[in-house]
Amino acid sequence: MQEIILLLAISGASALFLFGMKLMSESLQKIFGERLRVILTSMTTNKFKGVLAGILITALVQSSSATTVMVVSFVNAGILRLVEAVSVIMGANIGTTLTSWIIAVFGFKINFAYFTLPLIGIGIPFIFSNNRKTKNYGEAILGFSLLFIALGFLKTTVPNPQGTWLSETITQLSSYGYVSYILFMAVSLIITVFIKSSNAIFALILVLCFKGWIGFEMSASMVLGMNVGTTIAAITASRQANLTARRAALAHLFFNLAGIIWMFIALPYFLNGINFLFATIGINGPMSNPKAIPVALALFHSLFNLINTVLLSGFSKHISRMVIKRIPFSNLGESEFNLKHIKIGLLSTPEASIFQAKRETIVFAESVRKMFRNIEKIFSERNEKEYLSLKTKIEKAEEYSDRLEKEIAVYLTKVGEGRLSENSSKRLRALYKMIDDIESIADSCMNILGAIERKQKGKIIFTEHIVTNVLLMFNMVNEALDTMVTMLTYEEELPLSLAQKTENEINNYRDILKSEHLNNLEKGIYKYDAGIIYNDIISQCERIGDFAFNVAESHKSSS
Repeated sequence: MQEIILLLAISGASALFLFGMKLMSESLQKIFGERLRVILTSMTTNKFKGVLAGILITALVQSSSATTVMVVSFVNAGILRLVEAVSVIMGANIGTTLTSWIIAVFGFKINFAYFTLPLIGIGIPFIFSNNRKTKNYGEAILGFSLLFIALGFLKTTVPNPQGTWLSETITQLSSYGYVSYILFMAVSLIITVFIKSSNAIFALILVLCFKGWIGFEMSASMVLGMNVGTTIAAITASRQANLTARRAALAHLFFNLAGIIWMFIALPYFLNGINFLFATIGINGPMSNPKAIPVALALFHSLFNLINTVLLSGFSKHISRMVIKRIPFSNLGESEFNLKHIKIGLLSTPEASIFQAKRETIVFAESVRKMFRNIEKIFSERNEKEYLSLKTKIEKAEEYSDRLEKEIAVYLTKVGEGRLSENSSKRLRALYKMIDDIESIADSCMNILGAIERKQKGKIIFTEHIVTNVLLMFNMVNEALDTMVTMLTYEEELPLSLAQKTENEINNYRDILKSEHLNNLEKGIYKYDAGIIYNDIISQCERIGDFAFNVAESHKSSS
C-alpha cells in the first residue's frame, strides 16, 4: 500500500511539472506569437542563421517540441524548404538545453522557496487582468513557479535508495557496460514518447541522480534516449502533412540518431572528460559526488547538442537527400480533395494554428478565382465537348469549395476553444468572415453557370453588344479576384483603397448596364428571355465583386 501511495505521489508531482511546463510554454508562445513566424521566415536564409533561429525560438518558448512542430507546419505551408528546416531543428536541439540549465541551477543549487512564492504572488494578479497580454505574462510566471514547486515535491517524495530491492536491481542493471547504456537509453526513449516532454524526463532524471538511484553514466544514457524520444512529436504532427513536411520530421529523427551513434561510442571518454573538468576547477566530479550530477548533466546535454550540431551542420544537404530517398515522391494514394496546410492538426499555440488556417484560406481564394476563370471560358465556348468538360470542372470546384469551407470552419472552431489573445480573436473572426465570403463567390459562380445553362437549353442568342458587356464585366471581376488573392498572399503590399476602387468600378458599370438594359427591353433591341439571363449574369458578377472586397476588407481589419 505504501508503495502505491509513493508511486501516486511521484506521478502527481510529475503531472504538476508537466502542467507548469505546458502553461509556461503556451503562454510564452502567445506572448511572442507573430514574432516567432517573423524569426522563422527572416532568419533562415542560410544554415548558420537557421541554427540561430532554432536556438532563439526554442529559448523563447521553452519547448523544442513546439519549435519542431512549428517548423513542420511551415514546411507544410511552403514557407521553409527542407534544408532550412533541418538547420532550424538543429538549433532547436541546442535551445532546449537552456531549460536543462534552469532546472539544474534553480532547482538544485538555489532554495526554490525563496523565489517561487513571491513569483506566484506577482503572477496571480496578472492572471485576473482583463488585458489578455498581461494575463499571458501572469500565466508564464505561474507556469515557471509550478515547475520548481513540482521539482521540490519530487525531491522530497522520491525516497533514498538504500536497502530497497529496486535500488539493488538498478545497480545490477548498471553493471553491464554498453548493454546498460542501451537499456537505460531505451527506457528513457519509451517514457519520453509516452509523456511527450523531454524537460519533464530531464527533471525526473536529475531527481533520481540527486537521490542516488542512478549514476552519472546511466543518467547520461537516459538523456540520449530522451533526445530521440522528443522527435516523435514532429513525426506525429507530420503524419497527415505533405511530402516535404514528413521529410522534415524524419530529418529531425535522423539528425538525433546520428548524434547518438557517435556519442554512444565516445560516451565513457566524454563523461570522464566532464568529470576531469570538475576536478580541474577543484570540485568533486559527478562520478563520485551525486550532488554535482545536476549541473554536470546539464553540461553534458548542452555539449552533446552543440557538438552534434557543429559536426552535422555541414551535412544538412546530405541529410535532406537521405530523407528524400527514404520518402520519395509518389502520386499514389492522393485523394482529389486534399488540404494543403491545416490537415496536420492544431499546433501548440493558437497563433500558429491561425497562421496555418490563413494559408489554407489563401488556397481557398485561389481555387474560387480559378473557378471564375472557367466560368469566363464556358461563356464563350461553342464546342460541346469542351463545354461539358468545363461544366464538370466548375461543378467539382463547387463541391471542393463546400468541403473546404467546412474543414476550415471546423478547424477554426477547434482553435477558438483555446485561450486566444485579443489579436488572435480578431484574426479568428476575420477568417470566419473571409471563408464565408469566399464560399459565396463559388455560389455566385454556380448561379452564373445556371444562367448560361438556361441560355444553352433555350437556344437563346446573345447580341454582340451583350457579349461585349459581359466580357468587360468579367474582366473587372477578374481584377477584383486578383486583388483579393494578392492582398491575402502578400499581406501589406496592396492598400485596401485599390480593392475599393475596383469594387466601385464594378458597381458603377453594373448601374450603367442595368439602366441601359431597361431601355433596350423597352425598345425591343433583344428578347425578354435573353435580357433576363443577361441581367442575372451581370447581377451575380456584381455580387462576386462585393464578396471579393469583403474578403480584402476583413483581411485588412485583422492585420
